[in-house]
This record gives sequence, C-alpha cells and structure tokens, in this order.
Amino acid sequence: MAMSKIELYEALTAAPDEKTRARLIAEAFERLEERYPHLPDLATQGHLRETELRLQQEIEQLRAELKADIEKLRADLTLDIERLRGEVRTELAHSRVELLRWLVPLMLAQVAAIAALVKLL
Repeated sequence: MAMSKIELYEALTAAPDEKTRARLIAEAFERLEERYPHLPDLATQGHLRETELRLQQEIEQLRAELKADIEKLRADLTLDIERLRGEVRTELAHSRVELLRWLVPLMLAQVAAIAALVKLL
C-alpha cells in the first residue's frame, strides 16, 4: 500500500529511533522503485543539455569534414575537366590533320579530273 508524503513525514517524525527512520526511508525508496521501475533510466535536463552539446560538436565536426571533402572533390573534378579538355583538343587537332591528309589529295585528284575533262571537250 502506497504511503502519502504526509504519512511518511508523520511516520518519520513519530519514529522512536534512527533504525526505524532508516527502515521507513528504505521502504519508501523500495515503493518508489516498484512504482517507477524505469526511474533510473530517466534523463535529466543536464543529461539532455550535455547530449545536445555533444551532438552539436559532432555536427560541426561533420560539417567541417564534408566541406573539406567537397573542396577536394571540386579540385579533383576541375583537374579531370582540364585533362579531358586537353584530350579533346588533341583529338580535334589530330582529326583536322587526318582530314587534311585526305582532302588535299582528293582535291588535287578532282582538279586533275576536271582538267582532263576540259581537255577532252
């Protein structure tokens, strides 16, 4: 049977000795633990504030790490883009040379063919 706060106070003040008072207090704690078995697991405002501060610190650390990772990725991407641009320019220059290598002889052949046709006419 649960004892009210007033009843506990009256029992403690009426107790004949310290041993009886200690037993009354121990019984009150036992009833409290029986009624609220999860009481030791409850978080206090201090616990919550400490957890909040720790989480904020971890978030800031992760932000800094992410920022550094993003900057590194940006730099790597810029290098890759510049390398690809160089490769494309080289490939275009190579293609131009190949086209000229084929076009010049074809144009000369056309001129020769037209000259031959003009002589025939």
